Amino acid sequence: MTHSGKFDLPGANASWVRRDAITERVDRAAAAKLVLVRAPAGFGKTTALRQIYEQLRARGVATAWITLDVADNDVPRFLSCLAEAIARLQIGEESQTGRDVDALALLEREGAPFALFLDEFEILKSSAVLALLREIVSRLPRSGQLVIGSRNLPDLDLGRLRVRGQLMEIDVQVLRFSVEETREFLQARGLPALPHDVLEMLHARTEGWVAALLLASMALERHHEPSDFVQRLTGGGGAIAEYLAEDVLGRQPADVREFLLRTSILRQLSPSLCQALQPRTDCARMLARLHASSLFLLPIETDATEPHYRFHSLFATFLRTQLVREHSDEVLRLHLAASAWYESVDRLVPAIDHAIEGGDFPYALMLLSRTAQGFLEEGRMRLLARWFAAIPRGTLHAHPLMQAIAIWAVLFTQGPTEAQALLADSGLALSEDAVISAHVNAQRPLLLAMQDRYPEANELGREGLARLPTAVPFADTALTNCMAHVTAVLGQTHEAQRLLDSARSSRCGSVFNRMYTESTEGMLDFERGLFRQAMARFRIAVGCTRDSSYRYTGGNAWAGVLYASAMYEADDLASVERLLNVYAPLARDVGLPDHMIECHAIRSRLLFGRGDVDGASRVLTELETLGHLRKLPRVVASARLERACMLMRQGNAFGARAELDRSDDPAVWDRVARQRLPAHELLDIGIGRLRWEVQFGDAGAAALRIAAELPATLAASRIRRAHKLRVLWAVALWRKNSPEEAADVMGDVLLQGSREGFARLILDEGAAVAGPIRAVLKNLRKNPGPQDPILLEYVQRLLTALGGDALASESDQAATTATPWQGESMTGKEMRVLNLLAEGYSNGAMAEKLFVAESTVRTHLRSINMKLAAQNRTQAVSIARRHGLIR
Repeated sequence: MTHSGKFDLPGANASWVRRDAITERVDRAAAAKLVLVRAPAGFGKTTALRQIYEQLRARGVATAWITLDVADNDVPRFLSCLAEAIARLQIGEESQTGRDVDALALLEREGAPFALFLDEFEILKSSAVLALLREIVSRLPRSGQLVIGSRNLPDLDLGRLRVRGQLMEIDVQVLRFSVEETREFLQARGLPALPHDVLEMLHARTEGWVAALLLASMALERHHEPSDFVQRLTGGGGAIAEYLAEDVLGRQPADVREFLLRTSILRQLSPSLCQALQPRTDCARMLARLHASSLFLLPIETDATEPHYRFHSLFATFLRTQLVREHSDEVLRLHLAASAWYESVDRLVPAIDHAIEGGDFPYALMLLSRTAQGFLEEGRMRLLARWFAAIPRGTLHAHPLMQAIAIWAVLFTQGPTEAQALLADSGLALSEDAVISAHVNAQRPLLLAMQDRYPEANELGREGLARLPTAVPFADTALTNCMAHVTAVLGQTHEAQRLLDSARSSRCGSVFNRMYTESTEGMLDFERGLFRQAMARFRIAVGCTRDSSYRYTGGNAWAGVLYASAMYEADDLASVERLLNVYAPLARDVGLPDHMIECHAIRSRLLFGRGDVDGASRVLTELETLGHLRKLPRVVASARLERACMLMRQGNAFGARAELDRSDDPAVWDRVARQRLPAHELLDIGIGRLRWEVQFGDAGAAALRIAAELPATLAASRIRRAHKLRVLWAVALWRKNSPEEAADVMGDVLLQGSREGFARLILDEGAAVAGPIRAVLKNLRKNPGPQDPILLEYVQRLLTALGGDALASESDQAATTATPWQGESMTGKEMRVLNLLAEGYSNGAMAEKLFVAESTVRTHLRSINMKLAAQNRTQAVSIARRHGLIR
């Protein structure tokens, strides 16, 4: 993939003025995580960014530059560019910087200072990309800065950064030239010195607007009476710019004027590209002439053999408007000439872009017909979706194969509902063409499966399998993968494995299908308790597209969310957050229920673990709302069930029971019980109610229910679920004062965990598991035979992860019945802190809710610990509950 000029610093202009006041501001703002240079077009944002860049680089700060474009609204494309920029920063190991998601981890590390520059930030509209950037900014170390140039106020949580002193803002008032800078600018342009009163008048009329001054300087070169010209310069803002641009353009020689107009459609100008648009002009000489005059062009530093330039954005906009006014009949020809040139040098992406911008959709489809199948097999779904969205439906109807590929693209970028409507509108289901029929044969069951309609997908998919092989290997393999997933969900694991083996042995070299195969088999491995093997498959699936020319992950939320779920099970929470920043927005867009549930549930648990209880609750409310909007009852019920689990972690028995009842939709959970859906291996109403009974109800009855359920679970090879049941069983036995039995049950889980590396299915039960785990550790240490060092290390790691919870659980044995509190009474504020502490809030979150400083919260906590004779916060909560101070 080529990013010509994207990472290169914009070329310097001979008439630049040093903006020392701006660079000094940045020097004084070393603590700022974000430096925002914001102003409308033409105020010199890019120039200011470049000077900041050079100043930081001179001080030894590692720097990297990205000029953003519309395509960066695609998360995977943006990630690819970000990974390349991070590699250029050289702040980590060479081997790590080539991986998109892993590269983000380098930005979080403390180390040598660095600054990442993002110019033309206003182009970013994607909520997913902006969410990713907000997370990046929040996690930057003290040594890192993000410096952005934007016309608009970016949605980057600026209020919070401003309050924390982590935002440095450079706005219009700072960017405006002073009178002295105006004088310096005109002198650099080679103009004679203006009388002071004329200079001040020019500065007042242009208000220090750099673009207006540039255009005025061009006009002044041809006026013998500068004062008369300046006096006639009236109006404000855009009116001045338009007047000056028209004046400057109108005074150019005819050949220069026509060259400027006709090349204005180009994002970048090079001699050979311009020659394709202006064959009768010596374009190399013309570009050199314009560059030498410093009038219109900014050089772009690239590795290309010929020079590259771009127009100033304000002037380019004016030129394109003039081109349409004066030569509207030539716009199409010019775009087609640019498209043909790009086609001749085998750069088909800009070739297709220009064909579409020029309105020649048949030509664009002709180019697409040469590349679309390859892009489809590489998984470049978002690029394809963008192109097809720009082509009128009527034009697309004349190209059935392109319609079929468009359906694939929409399916994996917008979701099954939109793709289903497109398929119905296309009429392709009635086609007798063998190639079209092959695509539809695969798409129809896949659409049903992605809409959570597995039995229907199974019926239609079996009919499709009977027609294989067809004329399209990609479609055949996609159908085989789809049916492997469908049969796995329906519990037909042997059939699923057979289909996966068939898909893997097919001759289709599709990167996308390889991702699909590895993801589905990884799901089977995960369910069967083969955790390490599943992790390896998910890692391969996420990285599949890096083997092709398409260097990033293609937005494949399917594999990305599964990998994040596996990393969560491994307790690698930092990696999970980075993965979810990338893949959660994509999963939400595509609308796969299991992926949406997994993403939101894990995000909520991560926030709760950090003490952000309000944030955790907000994520679950978003999931519930999303389920209502998408008409997915399973998503709604899952959001409520996860909220019930959070209330259990807070010790709120009444609230958890009420939320369990709200989540208990029989139509949903009856279907879940008949199927094997990835999101519900450990999260369903049965496990939810068992957890409540173990923690707050009749632990003995819960233990009997678990013992009765386990054999069927094991017989179905649902080993991961069996592990979770055993963990709950061990806790139930511990609560009913059967420590030896609890240790025996937990010992089996820990042995398998030490071999396979899973952790969260144990740790997510919190302090309740500490007693059985300690009993296992005690038995291991008493064993006179040889010790298993891997098992011992694993058990100790779990106890360390539980932290104070593990210590508190031992003291819980001392008294199982509540006794009245006889000690020193708590103040009202201390009781409020104690209740928030019991609900899981961090010190910082408590400070925000109570509107006090964090140091005040720490003071209250010290007083609480002293009054309760507690050694840590978890012990304090345990003692307070035992004495009835809190629920």
